[in-house]
Amino acid sequence: MSIEADIVDFCNAIEAAAVNLKQRIGERHGVEAVAEYNPESIPWTKLEGPKGPYQRYPNQGQPEQTHDYLALIADLKAHNGKLQRGGLFYWSFSDDNVTIGRKPAKK
Repeated sequence: MSIEADIVDFCNAIEAAAVNLKQRIGERHGVEAVAEYNPESIPWTKLEGPKGPYQRYPNQGQPEQTHDYLALIADLKAHNGKLQRGGLFYWSFSDDNVTIGRKPAKK
């Protein structure tokens, strides 16, 4: 086995331990863990609002109920409709809690 393979195995073990710890803490405090998701897989629409450019999903109609969309909605609900991830600010529109917006987070 190479040193690179050993490092990958080590990283996988740390990741598994972190997921386990997160789940145990959540259970202890009555918080449901949010599933992992990739917001880049959501088909965002670029729009211009009163505060500048942002992205929105869905732009109109009902959203496709994909794993990534549903997990992001659950994460937003767990954070009172607003959160920051990966340098972006996400929010759910209060009028329907189905539509999601995102824009670069303020520094």
